[in-house]
Formats: sequence, C-alpha cells, structure tokens
Amino acid sequence: MADGTHTTFCRICEALCGLQVTVEDNRVTQVHPDKQHVATHGFSCPKGLKQARMYDSPDRLQYPMKRVGTKWLRVSWEQALEEIGAKVKQLRGDNGADSLAMYVGTAAGFGVLHPVFAQGFMTGLGSKSMYASATQDCSNKFAVAREVYGFPFTQPFPDLDHTKCLIVVGANPVISKWSFLQVPNPGRTLQELRERGAKLIVVDPRKTETAKLADQHVFIRPNTDPFFYLSFLNELERQGGIKRELAASMADGIDEVLALARPWTPERTEPVTHIPAATLRELVKTFRTADGASLYSSTGVNMGTNGSLGFWLQECINVLSGNLDRRGGTLVGHGVIDFPAFGKKNGVLMRNDRSRVGDFGSVNDAFPGGLLADEILTPGDKQVKALFVTGGNPLITMANAGRLKKAFQELELLVTLDLFMNETGSLAHYVLPATSPLERPDLPFIFPLMLGLQKKPYMQATRAVVETEGEQRDEATIYLQLCRAAGINLFGSAVAQKALEGMLAVNSKFHEKGKQPALPQELLLSMLLRVTGQPGFETLIEHFPHGKLREAHEPDAFIGKRVLTESKRVQLAPKKLIDAAKKLDADFEKERADQSRLKLISKRAVQTHNSWTHNIEEFVHEGTNYLYMHPDDAKKAGLSDGAMADVQSDTATVRVPVRLLADLMPGTVALPHGWGHQHATGLNVANKTRGVNVNLLAADGPDRLERVSGMAHLTGFNVDVRPAAGPQDSTSWSGLPQQA
Repeated sequence: MADGTHTTFCRICEALCGLQVTVEDNRVTQVHPDKQHVATHGFSCPKGLKQARMYDSPDRLQYPMKRVGTKWLRVSWEQALEEIGAKVKQLRGDNGADSLAMYVGTAAGFGVLHPVFAQGFMTGLGSKSMYASATQDCSNKFAVAREVYGFPFTQPFPDLDHTKCLIVVGANPVISKWSFLQVPNPGRTLQELRERGAKLIVVDPRKTETAKLADQHVFIRPNTDPFFYLSFLNELERQGGIKRELAASMADGIDEVLALARPWTPERTEPVTHIPAATLRELVKTFRTADGASLYSSTGVNMGTNGSLGFWLQECINVLSGNLDRRGGTLVGHGVIDFPAFGKKNGVLMRNDRSRVGDFGSVNDAFPGGLLADEILTPGDKQVKALFVTGGNPLITMANAGRLKKAFQELELLVTLDLFMNETGSLAHYVLPATSPLERPDLPFIFPLMLGLQKKPYMQATRAVVETEGEQRDEATIYLQLCRAAGINLFGSAVAQKALEGMLAVNSKFHEKGKQPALPQELLLSMLLRVTGQPGFETLIEHFPHGKLREAHEPDAFIGKRVLTESKRVQLAPKKLIDAAKKLDADFEKERADQSRLKLISKRAVQTHNSWTHNIEEFVHEGTNYLYMHPDDAKKAGLSDGAMADVQSDTATVRVPVRLLADLMPGTVALPHGWGHQHATGLNVANKTRGVNVNLLAADGPDRLERVSGMAHLTGFNVDVRPAAGPQDSTSWSGLPQQA
C-alpha cells in the first residue's frame, strides 16, 4: 500500500471508531482518531490507537505451522491444506459430518466475510456442530428475542438521544462500550444524556466507572437480577405504571407475566438483592414518570444463573410500561438489508437442532460452548473428533478451561486460524496464519450492516492499509481452499465453489510475484453493497471516506411492521420462559441460604480487550490480574492489600494477589478475565505475565448450564477466599488448576 495517511476504522469491538493511519514503508507509524468521522467524531480508546503494536509484534504468525509431537514445523500452504483436507475426508467418512466441529470467536464477528465463509465451510461439510463465543456472554439475548420478537437478532436498544430515564443493570459501557449497539464515546454520550436533564441510574454490585457518571448508583448482590426485575414489575403494576391498553395493542401474555410478578414484592426480594424496598419504589417511580424510559443490561445479567429470565423480564417491563418502539424508550434498528425478515423466511439462525449431550436447543444455529468438552469426551454417534477454531481462544474464554484443555488433547484434529499461537493454538495440530484487520478491506461488521444497531446509522468502507509480509491469508480465502482440499463445496453449492475458485484464480494472476493468493475481497464487498441498494465499495471509499450517514432511527417503525412471531405480535409469555421461571422459588431460597458466601464477578480495564491485548508491554505492565476485595471482606478473610489469596470454586483453585476496592459491594469479589497466558507458546510478552484465568473457576457440563440459552454461569457464583497456603511469591503460580 502507498505511504501516507489512510482513513479506516477500528475492528476490535462494536464501537468501530474511525481512524487515521499513517504508513511508512508498509509499517503503521501512527494511529489517530478520525476527527471528521460522521459518527465517532475523533474518539477512540487506547486499545484501538495501539492496535498496530499488536499486529507488528514479532510473535505474529507468518507461515502455516504443523505440530509434530512437541515440535513445531513450518510447512507450506499446499502441505497444510492437503493434510488437513485428507484428515477431514477421513473423519467425515468414518464418523459422519457432525464429528467435525467449529468454534467461532468474537474476532470473527468484526468483519463481514470471515463469519460468512466460516459458516459456508461448515454447511459444505454438512456439519451442525457449531459452537460460538456468544454462549459465554450473550446467547440469552438471542434466545429470548427469538421467543418474544420472532427472531434472535431483533434486539431493541435505548433511544439514548431522547430518553428521559435510563436504568443500566450489570453493564459498564464507559469501559466495555455498549453491547448490541454501536455508541461512539460512551462516556461523553452518558454525560450529554445527563446534561439535557435525563436521569441515569446504574444497578451494579460495583460502583463502576459508568456508575460514577450517574445520578444514582444502587448496589445489587450478584446473580439476583431476576428478582430485582420481578419486584420492579410488581411495583410498576402497584404504582399504576402498566400501559395495559397500549401493551394489549401490540403484545400477548400480559396477564401471565403480571401474575408471575405479583408474589415478588420489594420487601420479599430485599433480603436477597440487598436493594431496600424504599429504594426500589423510588426507582420505579422515576422510571414510570419519565416521558420515555428504558432498562438496559449486559454481561452482568447475561452471564448469571438465570440470564435469560433476567433479560426477558427486562423486555417485558419495557413493553408493559409503554416504552417499546417509542421516542425516548427503546427502538429497533433497521440495517442496510432487512436481515431478520430474510433470516426468518429462509431459516437462517432459526434451526431447531438439539445437542447430543444434554439435549440443549441450538441458539443462532450454534450449540452451547459449555458442552464442547463433553461432546469431545463422550463416546458415541456424532462424537466430536475434529475442531476448527476461528477468531477465538476458548482455552481462555470458556468455562472450566482446565477440563476443556484435557478434551482438546483428545482431538484427532485441531486447527486454529489466528494472528498468533495463543493458548488454544499451542495445542493445535495446525495453525494457519490470518490477516489482521489493517491488512484487509472491510465494511462495518454484521450488526450495523444487517441490523442497524448503531446510535447514529452510517455506512463506511475501508481498504487494507498495509500489506502482509509473511504468508498470511484472509479467512474467506482459507475456507474456500479448505473446501477444495476436503472435497466439498462452500455452502454445499458446486456453483458457488466453482465461481469463487475462478475469482480466486483470476485475482491471483494480478498479484505481485510472491504475494499470497486471495479472493477479490473488495469486489465481493461491493457486490454485497450493490445487492442491498447501497453505493458500491469504490464509491464509499472515494466519496465518503469518513462514512456516509443513513436515515436516523425512528419510533413506531417496529410494532405492526417488523415483529416476526407467527402472530406478528410481541409474545410476553412464551411457554419456554414461563416454564423456566418455575425454578425461581428454589433459586431464591438458594440465594437466601448463600448470603454469607462471597460472590465472584468479573471486571474490565480500559487497556485490555478480553485476552487480545496482553501481548503489548504497556497494557500488562503490572504483570498480573488482581482479586479485588472490599476492605471489610479482606479483613474478615485475614488478607491485606498485596497479599496472596487462594480463590476456590467447585472446579479449581487459583492463586492471585489482592487489591482492596471500596467501590465493591461487601460480599462481592472481582477478578478480571482474559489472563492466564503462561502456556501460550507464541505470546512471548503475555506468557511471562503471572495472571490467572478466572474461567478455570467456572463450571461447564449439561448440569451447570442455563437451560434456555445454554450459557455457562461465568459471573456471580460462590467462591471461598483465604490466605494463600504455601509460598507467598506470585511468580511461583503457574495459572493452572491447583488444590490449595
């Protein structure tokens, strides 16, 4: 690519911030926010501004690698593809297509072609053994939306520009950005919300960075969100806040939901949620009297024992209070194409498959990640024998990672597509080097393109700003070539396979000598844009380098027009959710019995993004994560700031240093996730850190997953904390499960 400054956008999270990237001699020398961007207006986070440091790391995978015993050998693409293809043919013939599985990580979702071609490969195989990172943090929202609105990606979001009251539960957008909504500069957005007189209330077991910007922060005991929502709905009805006539015009199941909430008074839930009844009544009054209000939640609710029930009840409140599809309430975006209508009509993301182990339903055509170890280790028909991991690192991100590691070691074929040899790649049989976001052209990823989940809707295109210097290939090209090597057709279509192979051959002829073969990605993206009636890729690049605004979101654009249930009405009381709610009395009693136990939650820092950025020195300068404890809890446990503690769950024990944090609710401890890289052979900064993987402490398996969505319980679970038994030097800790 030419030297100079190029306009592009970030692709490490949903915010998609506009960037200006300066290139000299095919090296990114500077990354600045794009001040002219139509939506992000010169905002970017530290991770986005230093991402080139990550991609330029000497640890970047340059060539396909094959593991032989404990040694890694560089191999050619031809050899890697041929050997992987032969093994796929053999396993498919011997054990059936479903013995070949795929895990799709979060990184795959931040581009357009990667997830499409990954799914095309699995469809070509005829395998339904798909697993996704969504079952770690957001499948509850997909499962509930399918039941309530008719399609999993129908996700209402707060009308942040007009709301008069926003209640945020279990989310920290100032640090984590917004989930299922692209909001540039979230901190400034919330400040503007307050400056125009709207009320911002945060309900969270920690006084988060977002809570410190709010009008009010309310502590809630972790994992009690459904009881908060039930008493909120109970009180909303008592105060006359149910807009029955309006709700009846759009929704079914009103009486069933209200009947469910009536036993759950604020006084009943107070001993478990620790929210005083009087405080809850004031919250409801503020919400009820606002001219446009919404409840919003994210991972703190999603990853609890009853994440689906919590999100469902939240949506019921937004509907019954008259705030769905209303100015200042919650809106439903519209993408460049009407993907929900397309998906519903064609059965995309709507399969009704059941898992072999545990009989769990698929969500978004994927099975729970918390079953993957069992699916590998349990003999029988459709036992998983091979796994492709694309854009993810399940040995860090998934529950009971110690057991999952043992399962991965039993696989006959493990292939990862990645930028680095991370923890998962270190166990693989083959590691295939992929291009970085700065080395490929792109459009904003699927949420904006297909769903309009943007506070300020726009379109943008970017070319690659630097060229690869090794033998990296883009994932779309890799999956097309894997299809050929395995003797299958992408999407099961011989026409598509032949046409794309022809495009690959023609495009490769025009490459400079020594460059890797690649599909004409800009042409494919332009074709996608043209089909949707948008300006072509070249037009966006030349005439709208800082993005092209689309029509703003409007209220009254969803009800009666885009609800995709069979009745075309919102379903507030689906049988699946009503049946699941029958367990709440038992769960409530368990919470009452566990009042003296410590609850563990996660915590993020602005410098880190899951596990991705730990191979940059300045982002891990302390070299470890910490167990954050309220001073009172630390004193009870005999621990001081900096002391080593053993944190024990029913799956593992980890050893980690303590930090005192008065912002935590007493009875709550926090341990940031994404750490524990000691066994990542290809991350030579991260593997020298001493942090521990919090997900070693979380349970997997069919008896420990939430039944509606299949999600693992990754936050708000019980732990025991005590002074470390044995050496107090944190450098002696390996990050693996250990009995204390």
